[in-house]
Amino acid sequence: MSFYFRYIKPYLPYFIIGPILMLTEVVGEVLMPKLMANIINYGIVTDSTAYILQTGGLMVLVALMMMGGGVGGNYFAAKASVSFSSDLRADLYKKVQSFSFANLDHFHTGSLVTRLTNDVTQLQNITRMSLVMMLRAPGMMIGAIIMATRINASLAVIIGVIAPILAVIIFFIMKTAFPRFMLMQKKIDALNTGIQENLTNVRVIKSFVREEFEEKRFCEKTEDLRDKSLHALKMVVMTMPIMTLAMNLTTLAVVWFGGQQVMVGDMLIGDLSSFTTYVVQILSSLMMVAMIILQSSRAMASSKRIKEVMNEELDLTDEQAAQKEKKVTAGKVEFRHVNFRYYKDHEEWVLEDIDFTAYPGEILGIIGSTGSGKSTLVQLIPRLYDADEGQILVDGVDVRDYSLENLRQGVGMVLQKNVLFSGTIEENLRWGDEEAGEEEVRQAAQAAQAHDFVTGFTDGYETELGQGGVNVSGGQKQRLCIARALLKKPKILILDDSTSAVDTATEARIRESFRTSLKDTTKIIIAQRISSVIEADRILVIDEGRIVGQGTHEELLRDNKEYQEIYYSQQDKQKEVGA
Repeated sequence: MSFYFRYIKPYLPYFIIGPILMLTEVVGEVLMPKLMANIINYGIVTDSTAYILQTGGLMVLVALMMMGGGVGGNYFAAKASVSFSSDLRADLYKKVQSFSFANLDHFHTGSLVTRLTNDVTQLQNITRMSLVMMLRAPGMMIGAIIMATRINASLAVIIGVIAPILAVIIFFIMKTAFPRFMLMQKKIDALNTGIQENLTNVRVIKSFVREEFEEKRFCEKTEDLRDKSLHALKMVVMTMPIMTLAMNLTTLAVVWFGGQQVMVGDMLIGDLSSFTTYVVQILSSLMMVAMIILQSSRAMASSKRIKEVMNEELDLTDEQAAQKEKKVTAGKVEFRHVNFRYYKDHEEWVLEDIDFTAYPGEILGIIGSTGSGKSTLVQLIPRLYDADEGQILVDGVDVRDYSLENLRQGVGMVLQKNVLFSGTIEENLRWGDEEAGEEEVRQAAQAAQAHDFVTGFTDGYETELGQGGVNVSGGQKQRLCIARALLKKPKILILDDSTSAVDTATEARIRESFRTSLKDTTKIIIAQRISSVIEADRILVIDEGRIVGQGTHEELLRDNKEYQEIYYSQQDKQKEVGA
């Protein structure tokens, strides 16, 4: 509970006022049976119309008080629970945004979506239910027990017998329900992950005619969720019949034994009527408690999953940064004998003894076979991951000594997987600089060779992009992502195989624009095609996580075996295509 108090504290008045108002409804519920008993015992027996009207009027006032308390209590409970969950969801999202790539590897995307939506909603629901019932249920139970005991202590023994039995049943249900609800939430994770994959990759599914296969997989996941949900909800289904049976048996026992006392004159008929009502109130309170406990079982499962995210230790922070105010000004990049691996318990390095320097204004090409570690290398510069050994410096300062914001503001990066967001083309480009003027946006698009095709659209820069930029081609998407990075005016620009879907002539124009519009920017280009880096000032050749050669195209072609193999294999492919 202490974990969630920070979200309760700002709305503490709502958390207090709501239950207090519900108590006024409880007072009315406890008084009503007694007033009704008085009408039967005194008003009807003595045929006193005045007494009946007077007591009836009092019952109307009590009913109005109950209505006011009930409406007010539910209003403040709803306000408190919604506000609480809104702040919790915002902090949860903020925590996910602070995750490094390594942190994100611990959670599936679908699981994070479920935790941000369904799990938080479960806590919202139990919070509202608790505020409505946490004083109402025990208050009504205590009040009803007191009133029933005052009316007839001997009959109240019946309640003392049934209540412990129900308590044991409720405990068993809660113990059984928790692991079932935990499993159910995991199945919701799996379903959300499947939905996300299918909707994101729907074009691939259609192109491979895999609709039937994916439909079958989706049905299997929904059926699995259905089975686990039914398995968990059986406990909820069982609770109501058990509680109703207990209520009916207890009422029957009260009427049987109470009726005998009425017949011998030991109990008034009105008292028997009110006693029966109090018994129903007591058992209804137990039913409310049972429902809260059942919902708590599911909420506890959701709470555990939320805490897993909130308590995830961030492996990338700038808390120990020695120069938080420093910004990237020149763009010089140095790797000093850097080693890195994704899984720290593995013996083999993904990158081993990486040592080089990229100077401001230089174009540095990086080439190597698939899986050689090229993308991993450049992801260490903006600290998407941290090196395990060695040092990475930007402008002579260890990247760990920058604040993450200042470091990443100085680096423009176009990742291997190009991502655009729902919205207009201009809105996507302004991710690079939301304060950029219209002319700056156009210039960045022109430098990335995107301006011509954008203006060819009916709505130009106001063209709406679908999720992930599905309504533009691969090459167009790459050029828009490059333009977005250029608009940022970074001191270090990293292009991770970002022109693979662009024709060679367009790619050459993009490289030429780099030389003219980004003279002082350090440009690091990862490529599969040698033609993409052939004009670079220097080229690094990466093989199995190590630098096996560096120099100009001519130097490498003359002296480096690995570079020669790549070059001649690509030349042979071009000849085959030409033939």
